Amino acid sequence: MPGRVSTRMSTTSRLSNKASVPAIASRASRTSSPTISIPDEGPSSNLRKQVCAIFADAQRTTAGHRKLVVNLRKIQEACCYEPAQRSKNGWDGFGEDDFNVELARCVIRLMGVRKSEGVGDRIVRFLGLFLQHASEKDAALLPKGDGDETQSFPETPSTRLTSHILSIVLPLLASKEKIVRYRSTQLISHIINSLDSIDDEYYHLIRMGLLKRVRDREAMVRVQAVLGLGRLAGNEGDEDQENTDSDGDDSNGLLEKLLDILQNDTSADVRRSLLLNLPLTPTTLPYLLERARDLDPATRRALYSRLLPALGDFRHLSLSMREKLLRWGLRDRDENVRQATAKLFRERWIEDCAGIPSDTENGTSGKIQPPSIDGLLEMLERIDVVNSGVENGIALEAMKEFWDGRPDYREAVSFDDPYWDHLTPESVFIARTFNDFCRSQGAGKFESLVEDKLPEVTKLAFFLQRCTNNLIDRVRMIHASPEGEEEDAVEQEFIVEQILHIALRLDYSDEVGRRKMFALLRETLAIPELPDEITRLVVEVLRGLCSGESAGEREFCGVVLEAVAEVHDTIVSDDAMAEDIDESFYSAQSEPTGTTPTKNLKSRGPEHGSQNGQQDEAKAIQEIVINMKCLHIAQCLLQNVGDNLQQNVHLMTMLNNLVLPAVRSHEAPIRERGLLCLGLCCLLDKTLAEENLGLFLLCFSKGHDTLQITALHILCDILTTHPGLLALPTADKSQWKPVSKMFSKALKATHTPDVQSAATTALCKLMLTTIIEDEDLLKQLVICYFEPASKENAGVRQALSYFLPVYCHSRRENMEHMSRVTPSIVHSMLSLAEEVEEEEEMVAVGVIANMLIDWTDARKLVVQDGASVSWDEAGKKEVRSVNGDIHLDLAENLLERAMGHGCTKEEKKILISMLGKLFITANSTLEKLQATMDLVVEAIDAKVASDVTSRNSLNKLHSALAKCVGSNGTSRKSMANGETTITVNGVLTPTDEAGKDDFEVQARYSEDEAKMSLAAEGKEEEAIELEKDSLAEDLLDEEEL
Repeated sequence: MPGRVSTRMSTTSRLSNKASVPAIASRASRTSSPTISIPDEGPSSNLRKQVCAIFADAQRTTAGHRKLVVNLRKIQEACCYEPAQRSKNGWDGFGEDDFNVELARCVIRLMGVRKSEGVGDRIVRFLGLFLQHASEKDAALLPKGDGDETQSFPETPSTRLTSHILSIVLPLLASKEKIVRYRSTQLISHIINSLDSIDDEYYHLIRMGLLKRVRDREAMVRVQAVLGLGRLAGNEGDEDQENTDSDGDDSNGLLEKLLDILQNDTSADVRRSLLLNLPLTPTTLPYLLERARDLDPATRRALYSRLLPALGDFRHLSLSMREKLLRWGLRDRDENVRQATAKLFRERWIEDCAGIPSDTENGTSGKIQPPSIDGLLEMLERIDVVNSGVENGIALEAMKEFWDGRPDYREAVSFDDPYWDHLTPESVFIARTFNDFCRSQGAGKFESLVEDKLPEVTKLAFFLQRCTNNLIDRVRMIHASPEGEEEDAVEQEFIVEQILHIALRLDYSDEVGRRKMFALLRETLAIPELPDEITRLVVEVLRGLCSGESAGEREFCGVVLEAVAEVHDTIVSDDAMAEDIDESFYSAQSEPTGTTPTKNLKSRGPEHGSQNGQQDEAKAIQEIVINMKCLHIAQCLLQNVGDNLQQNVHLMTMLNNLVLPAVRSHEAPIRERGLLCLGLCCLLDKTLAEENLGLFLLCFSKGHDTLQITALHILCDILTTHPGLLALPTADKSQWKPVSKMFSKALKATHTPDVQSAATTALCKLMLTTIIEDEDLLKQLVICYFEPASKENAGVRQALSYFLPVYCHSRRENMEHMSRVTPSIVHSMLSLAEEVEEEEEMVAVGVIANMLIDWTDARKLVVQDGASVSWDEAGKKEVRSVNGDIHLDLAENLLERAMGHGCTKEEKKILISMLGKLFITANSTLEKLQATMDLVVEAIDAKVASDVTSRNSLNKLHSALAKCVGSNGTSRKSMANGETTITVNGVLTPTDEAGKDDFEVQARYSEDEAKMSLAAEGKEEEAIELEKDSLAEDLLDEEEL
């Protein structure tokens, strides 16, 4: 430390003046003289040399801090306590006040050390370590009970030293120098976190001072302030709330202020510091867990890697919070956050469920515990695997990371026969995820492992049959008695689904096992009560059991249609059974007396009629359910075939006997399901798709929201599968016009966000694949992206945020389409901006114009022209030069719109301002360069630009075009009346000296006239700007010469 005194003497003295002594000179004298008078600190003493030597060693490295603390404590004891014998170091003549002054003298010199220098951090750490050590030593010297009987905070040399340091540093919190504020806040926060107790007087002063620093404009100061307040927040109680000053920042509770900073501070470092230092209480926990959605990746990673492991048992969290934390972490866009979440799940959470030994209760040992299958089962139960283990559920991703990071569990798990006798949702999910991981990861490295552990196909088929029978029994019991428990049926359904997922990835080289599984699934598919998800999985497994050739596909279709027929025959069998019951009922009611049956029927007519009505209603409902089941099987079938519809007799039979009657049905659910199946059939036959295109358009125009979305999806799939459908000779404008009208209507459906989102997504796909190239629809997509009405529709905004740049930068033709619709887009957005109400927010038209220019910039094309691309010796692609015709076309379109009728002044200003930002290059078509320059000259002559900024944009474009034309050698000579003329900047100019002089004088006169007119109007700044532009053009002309 003594070696640094001379370089920081002026700052130190100023700080010491602020802290303890009055100002030496007035403000005027300090301003006039750069030197500062340093107060007299007294003669150097042996004590000062010893303390400075210790601080000098402490600032070099932290390795010897413990030894230096002991040495400094010896000096303090010699100065504060009466020594048993005379010291040889010469400390006997100094007292406690002398020691405190010397220590504070070194502390003051710390205040000017910059943040980038590690010396300051080491000294702060050394001071905190010394005060902690000294406080412990002084507390050990106190008699037992002495301090508690007289006062709550006993006075010791260490407490007086702490108070002395705080009295010097606290005033520096309000310093104008950010470095001083930073170091003083850092030191105070470190002292707070190092000591167990502090004087009440300084507690409130510290609290007030740090609360002011949390609003500091420097983020580094706020970070240190929240580090100290985080420790104080744990001690905030009712008594502190009553004693707070209502006039200052203490009017609200400290914890509430810190939570507000945690949510709203702009600095990620401040939020991260609070995240790791706030007390873990039921009040703060929800706010801390919110940081899993923080904008800063480091803050999100700190939550998963530091806060959650220190939180304790994760089972104290609610079920929804566990699922959210897993979903947010494992699907985070930052790889480090995903890794931290996976590590938390497979190491910390599993240990909470498996039971942690007492020596690792806090989770700080880092030692991985041995495998515990029971703990794994409990952990899956704690994350509700029945709901989170479905397709796209977070439990699948979590278990994938678990198997990847825990090879000990991969070796320890066993799936023997007793394992399958008492299956639970958790146990079967372990088997399913283990099978998926081993067969999809490691490039076949784990194939042998899964073959050894999982049962063969025949055994798995028996297990599947048993579980399916249990499921059907439970479903039928629920139908028989509605009060039956559905939870058991849901769990059993989940078990069957997981076994079918295992069957999807099995090796069916064993013919015996394949036949057993095939027969079982064939019988299972014909069960009417089979749930829809299991039906889909059964069809997919059956498709995998059949060969991939056309013969295998025909066999697959035949088997599935047989199951459909059996399910449909359920209606007929139920009708016959009902008739038998009625006949037996009538025969039982017949009387042997002479009463005729007619009289009996009349006597019970009303009751019998009501029974028939109920039976008819139940029969109608059953018919709908069975037909829906048949259509669902047909839908699953169509989703798993790719053969031509006309060449497959089974598919044609299904189309004529099942799908088309369903489309004509009067029942809405059956009609909608039949429409979906018809759409799938159209994907297999182009002729059928062309015939039914009008039907799907009619469904969109006349149907409700759900039917409209279905029609949009079907039409998008049909046009994607048959891209030439709209280009057929029969597909004239009359057929394309309804499709365009449908998309236009759907994009404007702001009252139905789902329909608008589905239409936007479908149209984006069709335009990216160049199936639709309609510029009116492109314009409508851009307007839909920027208009305030779509602000609340996140699906539309997200789809267009991806589509628009990708569409423009992927193909030159797409960029040309965008350049042609740009003027009309600007016009529409200006009109929309005038209609927007004040409370509605809208993107500025200038920002929209900049984005349009960016989307039409040829330099950002992913695939450049062949002439613009070269290949170096290493085979790396290089873009030599970019063709700039697109921005030339855009410039022509903008100028034509600006010079056309009906263009307002505001619109002209926007259009012309865009001209100065265009990319103009000599590597463009010569004719387009000349045509654009002629149009610019025409715009200048017509005085389209009414303000200086617009004229500068036109002049800038004119200069760029002239330079490009000159570099291409576009000078041309012509003879007119015996005089030679050349084209200069698009204007025919005489070549003789007299003609040149007249031309230059005329040009200069027009510029001077413009400057004088601007000055007369009081626009001196615009005149000066025009003067600068003319000087710049002169310099450019001189450089060209």
